[in-house]
Amino acid sequence: MRFFILFVLLALTPQSPDSFPPLGLIDFYGLRTVSEAQVRQALGIHEGEPVDVNKIEEIQKSAEQRIAAIPGVKAAFLNFGCCTEDRKATLYVGIQENTTRCTSFDRAPTGQVRLTDDVVRAGSEFETAFVRAIEAGDSVEDDSEGHALNHNSQVRAIQERFIRLVETHLANLKDVLRDSSDPDQRALAAQVLAYAKDKQSVVPDFVSAMHDPASNVRNSAARALVVFSRDRPKPPALKIQVPSQPFIEMLNSCIWTDRNKSSLALAELTDSRDPALLAEIRKDALPSLIEMSHWKLKGHAEPSLVMLGRIGGLSEEQIQKDLDAGDRQALLSAAGNANPTK
Repeated sequence: MRFFILFVLLALTPQSPDSFPPLGLIDFYGLRTVSEAQVRQALGIHEGEPVDVNKIEEIQKSAEQRIAAIPGVKAAFLNFGCCTEDRKATLYVGIQENTTRCTSFDRAPTGQVRLTDDVVRAGSEFETAFVRAIEAGDSVEDDSEGHALNHNSQVRAIQERFIRLVETHLANLKDVLRDSSDPDQRALAAQVLAYAKDKQSVVPDFVSAMHDPASNVRNSAARALVVFSRDRPKPPALKIQVPSQPFIEMLNSCIWTDRNKSSLALAELTDSRDPALLAEIRKDALPSLIEMSHWKLKGHAEPSLVMLGRIGGLSEEQIQKDLDAGDRQALLSAAGNANPTK
């Protein structure tokens, strides 16, 4: 998934095959006692600058090491992503301070099981078609059937193939997701498994995969559960049951993709206004919600803002009114919290 994101970013950069689009924003999370100014100084990367794709791993590792040398910082985690509204790159910088803990994950599986050639081929074709769709500005997605179906006809055709591939290779996909030593194969298995006809039956597979040590595997599994959580069947008794606990844990992850997908899922799961769920989120992840609510990109901050409004007892109408007005402080205040100290 990481290299897929790089591929997307490069596709949006007509001026140079060797650099990302200029960075549109840099945002942070995990800061409790260390200041953002300290981290920015050590980061050595600035908004408006291009990033050489040929040196991306070197740039990332070097910046993480510089930030980790700041007193009070144990580790740093950089995540380059796509994209701002004006199609520029994003960079999220996660900080693990000496007094905080990151979410822990399972050990990597060591099995030799692999996906069948037709699944691998479909996955490769999907990536190519998806990038072309983004280049064309056609990335609209329909989740109404419990899985992603894009407006773009080429992408959608491959996604519809996924439905047939799951029917043929269900056991293999489950085996690869659980046991394969190859994280890219596990991630693709999760992506395709999301198209299973009996979605409730694969929820445990995705919940287990959310503890995978590879972030691209967790991201694929969590994304499937996010789409499942949006399911609104008639009658309601047929709704796919998605557990909230794994996502609450991931709100405190040091990895940005974990936080992003978890906030999306919990924004759906708290739609019921279950008091116990809202209380658990407040107890276990309120500081993370607050800092995520300050992220500059509205689409990334909004799920946290919605949850803060619900924790504060605001009506859905009032939450939407505050979001439309850009009044983030009203939602923070409703949850009984001031702005976090930077």
